Amino acid sequence: MKQCYSFNTLIITSLALALTAGCSKKQEVETVEEVRPVKTILVKTPDVGGVRNFPGRIDANRKAELAFRVSGKVQELLVKEGDLVTEGDLIAKLDPTDFQITVNNKKALFTRSSKDYTRGKKLVKEGHISKMDFDKLESSFLSAKAELNLAKQQLTYTELKAPFDGTVARRHIQNFEEIQAKQEIISLNDNEILEVKFDLPENLILRLQNTGEGDDIKNSRMRHQIPVVAMFQSKAGKEYSLTFKEISTKANASTQTFLATYTMPKPDNVIILPGMTAMVKLNLSKFIDTEHVYYLPVSAVIADVALQGTVWLVDEQTMQVAPASVTVGTMQGNRIQVKEGIEAGQRVVIAGVPFLYEGLKISLMKDLEQAKDNIEHTRPVMDKVSAQQTSEKG
Repeated sequence: MKQCYSFNTLIITSLALALTAGCSKKQEVETVEEVRPVKTILVKTPDVGGVRNFPGRIDANRKAELAFRVSGKVQELLVKEGDLVTEGDLIAKLDPTDFQITVNNKKALFTRSSKDYTRGKKLVKEGHISKMDFDKLESSFLSAKAELNLAKQQLTYTELKAPFDGTVARRHIQNFEEIQAKQEIISLNDNEILEVKFDLPENLILRLQNTGEGDDIKNSRMRHQIPVVAMFQSKAGKEYSLTFKEISTKANASTQTFLATYTMPKPDNVIILPGMTAMVKLNLSKFIDTEHVYYLPVSAVIADVALQGTVWLVDEQTMQVAPASVTVGTMQGNRIQVKEGIEAGQRVVIAGVPFLYEGLKISLMKDLEQAKDNIEHTRPVMDKVSAQQTSEKG
């Protein structure tokens, strides 16, 4: 009886130890601290100087695609790409044989109809022919004259001459080719005056328009007062003043931007050619309100209907997140203005903010991981980690 009691006691003790060990193990799993990787950005200092930089492209102020007005075989091609030509210089010439034959034929017909017309004037006065017959002679004479003039004009079209001083930018054909009328032969550029083209966003156009005289920015004298300069990679640190030429009043359908065109004389100390790129700098300090405004991705801000927003800031000492109330402004594409509540240098979470809570431990994703996640457009990384942890617990 004593042995049986000892055996039962041993079994109960073993079960108690097992349950205690299981509970402690379960308690240990539950106390594992959650750490979520998140995508973040550093808040940048806003541009308070009113200076805006835009990528620009160079074009010739005056350019032309030269073509013959008649078809034929190229007999002479007198220029090469890069050649300088003067207004009136012969660029290319077609074989004139067929055109000369046509001129000779039309000249013969004109000569005969001219003689008939001259005789007819005398005969109609004397009453030997009717007025109707004379009208036919006169009509034939005028028609032959017009055909002869047309044939002579087409003969002159066999020569292609430069319409202005410029540089041969491109040659589209080779010598002795058969070409069609209006087929491009030469691209001619006048590089003495260059155009600098760049795209202005809609929001900037609206802000400039509000400071102009009247409702149309094109009619405002302000456009001539904005300091605009161009900078080129081949001449670092050197700025070239630009002169306003025109600005489009219809946005590009793809980019929703407006094309602005400025001009500049050809520089003497650097080679600038059409097709090259430039950086255009506009100093808008006198014309727009340069208030202290930050810009964050829209995904970083949770805002209610009253535009009272919240962002999640990262404490890089404790690696925890905390909410911060912000005052937001207007949206511009995928960005939103933040007027109050954040400072330059703070780190803000930009994805998965609805799943965060105060004091949550986080880890920063590497730049490569953030870029990959952006490209794939998948769920936020914190969702994936949360789902994985849930499955592991289950």
